[in-house]
Amino acid sequence: MLKKRRSKKLVAEINVVPYIDVMLVLLVIFIVTAPLLQQGVAVDLPSASAKALPAAEKEPIIVSVDVKGNYYLNISDSPQLPIEKDPLSLRVSAELKRSPQRKVLVKADKSVNYGKVVGAMVILQQSGAPSVGLVTQDDSKINHAPKSSNV
Repeated sequence: MLKKRRSKKLVAEINVVPYIDVMLVLLVIFIVTAPLLQQGVAVDLPSASAKALPAAEKEPIIVSVDVKGNYYLNISDSPQLPIEKDPLSLRVSAELKRSPQRKVLVKADKSVNYGKVVGAMVILQQSGAPSVGLVTQDDSKINHAPKSSNV
């Protein structure tokens, strides 16, 4: 009897289980560290070097936000008194219908809650302002008039 010689077949397979384990560990690491990378750096926004606005025929509409978060409108009947959101929106909307090219600015105290500043900008944009600028003070020349930059 003749014995047939069987040749052994080579198996060319790669065991990927260890690679899957490594990928899962890396995935967990990225999931944990991603929110930590999203945190911003504390900055002092009100100081900026921006060029001054050109002189306009009409004064710009300026909404001021004080430390307590109250809104003030420079074109209202009594600009030194706080104004609520609805009358603010109505007054700005009416003014922008009369002169749509008028500049619209927000002037806020640097220690005010950022949400209040954004709230003022939203009110102004909903009132029809095509763009809203932020009034800042030139950090190199403290005694000069406020500057503004468009947002």
